[in-house]
This record gives sequence, C-alpha cells and structure tokens, in this order.
Amino acid sequence: MALDAAATSRPAPKQWLMGEAFERRMPHHEGIRALWETKWRFPCTKAVYPFHDGAFEDFEPIFLDLIARDVNDGTSPEYTNAFVPTAKSLERRGDDLAARGDKEEASKLYLRAACVLRIARFAYITSFPRVTDPAKWEAWELQKKIYLKAGRSWSPSPLSEVLIPHAAARGRDRDAIPAYVRVPPGGAKCPAVILLTGLDGYRPDNTTRCDEFLARGWGSVVFEIPGTADCPADPADASSPDRLLDSVFAWMRADGRFEMASILCWGLSSGGYYAVRAAHTHRQYLKGVVAQGAGTHHFFDPAWLARADGHEYPFRLTPALAAKYGFEDDVQAYLEGAQKKFSLLETGILRMPSTRLLLVNGTLDGLMPIEDSMLLFEYGSPKEARFFTDALHMGYPMANSSVYPWMEEVMASAK
Repeated sequence: MALDAAATSRPAPKQWLMGEAFERRMPHHEGIRALWETKWRFPCTKAVYPFHDGAFEDFEPIFLDLIARDVNDGTSPEYTNAFVPTAKSLERRGDDLAARGDKEEASKLYLRAACVLRIARFAYITSFPRVTDPAKWEAWELQKKIYLKAGRSWSPSPLSEVLIPHAAARGRDRDAIPAYVRVPPGGAKCPAVILLTGLDGYRPDNTTRCDEFLARGWGSVVFEIPGTADCPADPADASSPDRLLDSVFAWMRADGRFEMASILCWGLSSGGYYAVRAAHTHRQYLKGVVAQGAGTHHFFDPAWLARADGHEYPFRLTPALAAKYGFEDDVQAYLEGAQKKFSLLETGILRMPSTRLLLVNGTLDGLMPIEDSMLLFEYGSPKEARFFTDALHMGYPMANSSVYPWMEEVMASAK
C-alpha cells in the first residue's frame, strides 16, 4: 500500500531550534586569518578535533605563512601544498626513530604528520566518479601511507588495512571496500564496532576511538561512507549503502574473528545518516547503533541549506554535499533533488522497525539540525537519545561521556 503524503513528508519548521544562530554567518568564513584565529587555533592548542593526533607547534607556522601570503581559498593547491613539507619532515624524523628501534616515539611523529595532512586535504574529497581535487588527493594518499607506518607498530593490536570484496556491488559500485581493522590480542572471537566515518573525517582519523574499543575488548572495522574518500559505493544511488553493509557483514562472517551476535555500529556526522539507515535496514545484524550528529530529513531541505554555508563547517558546505551525494558540481540540482531522493522519511526507512538506536547531538548544531534526530521519535521503533544544550555539531566535547557507557550496556546485554 502506498504511503500517504502526510506520513512521508515534513515541511521545514517555521523556526529552527537553533534560534537566531540559524541566520548568522560565523566569523571564520571571512578568510584564513579568521578561520585560524576564531575557530581552529584553540582546538589546535588542545589537540582536539580536527587536530587530534596533532601538535600545535606543527600548525602555527603553517597558518601564519598562509595568512602572510593571503591564501584564503581552502580548496586551492596553495592551501593544500603549504602543509606537505611539514608532514614530510615529521615522517623523516619518524623514520629515523623507527630505524633506531624506537617505535613508540616514531608512531607519535607519524600521527602528527598524518594530522597535518588531514588538515591539508580538508575539508572534503572523493574519487567517485573522479578525483575532485588532485592536490588534496595526493595529500590523502600520503596521509594513509604515513598513518599505516604508525598503525602497523601498535602491538599487541596492530592496524591492518583490508580490501573487503564488495560482493554485493551493483551498477556503478566499485569492487573493493578499503577498511581499517584492529582486534584485541589472544585470537578469541571478539565483539566489534563498525565505525562509519563522516564528510571529512576518514579511516586514519579515528585512533582514539579504536583505542577505546580495544580497551573494552572490542574490535573495530572502519570505512568511509558513499561519496567520500575511498568508498566504492555509488553516491548517487540511495540504496548503495545497503549493499555496502551487505558486503561488510558477509566478510566479517567469513573472516571468523568477530562475535557476530555482538556487533555495534557508530556513525559520525554524515556517517550518522548511514547509521540510522543501517539501524533499520540491517537491524537483524546489529545489537545497537549510535547515530551522532545525523542529518536524516530536514538536512536535505533547501530551507535549511540556504544558511548552512555560513554555519560551523570550515569552508562552504553545499558544494561538498552536492559532490558527496552524487550531484557532482551541480549545487542547484542537489538543492532541488536531494530531499526526495535521500530523506529517510520520504523514502520510508523511518517507518521500518529498528534495532536499539541512540541519537546524539548538540541542540545548536548548524550542520545537521537537531530536528532530524527528534523526528525519529515519531516513527518506527522506540529510540534513545542524549542531546546537549547549546552544544554544536556532534554534541562535543561532552558527547563521548554518554556514548561509551551506552555501548558498554548494549554489549553487556548481548552476553
């Protein structure tokens, strides 16, 4: 039976819950000096997102140089290439320490180099259907190479890169899923977390999360979402993420290292959308799902996107979203067609039953509206949530204090 329009659509609210902040353009959009001084310098001093694994001493000279040269376009080769010499210098220092047998200190330098390259290739890249930015793609390839130098030394649970066969691929899907895998020592089957990355945070950007999983005796399988970095799924096909997970679960079952009755999924930012989808489409395989900073319906509405370019994303958001969802460089086509094609409400996904699902975000999220998490309570199975008053996207820095205990409780219930 066809669903009636009232059940499958929802207009944008007359007043967004983020209030007057919705209309404001944040100051970091005024240029590289403003980005560094009003948004990025402070988290860089604390080595928190997006500077986790990094060091302030590596970044300050780079940004002062960019400011002095008036390089204000974060998508330009001049911006990207400014970071590469520092990264290569850190890599060489790491190589010297590794050659002398000091793997721990070498790893720290490799991680610093990878962090520098993360900011170089920010904010968004993809190779589907073609590489969007050759300079940033080169930085991405170098980031992965250096990060693996660090990860392969992490005893007793080294990082391994696996090319998962995309057995369920159809249409334009490519044939392999690059993933990072870590498992606890000992050889016994382990619970595991599937980590779905975001619009700009990819496989090498989740060291601490995977360490946290290992500390709890859990493995991790980390890979990118459609339309980003190395993901082989066709970003223009709304059902491609379902096939992606079909292939991942088939590989996990065949691999033999994972306790398949104890699998969680955690989606970060844009990955939160796919986590919500997975909680419904793959509920039989997942003990629980965390969707953090998820955009599910209003996120695709032109009324929301009309101001999103001025919110907390470091550069313009809508061109990245258009490319990520398979509209390539046609932002107008994305604005006109994305909601009907990708909304989890309009496509009926939210009306399906789901596994346990925790929704986490800040109430002032300017990228994915908090309304998109609240919407889920009106459809399908009962949901759980933790929203952080006056916090921005993802509910940082407080969110993890709620996520890890919830995951522990769900994993314990699987025993």
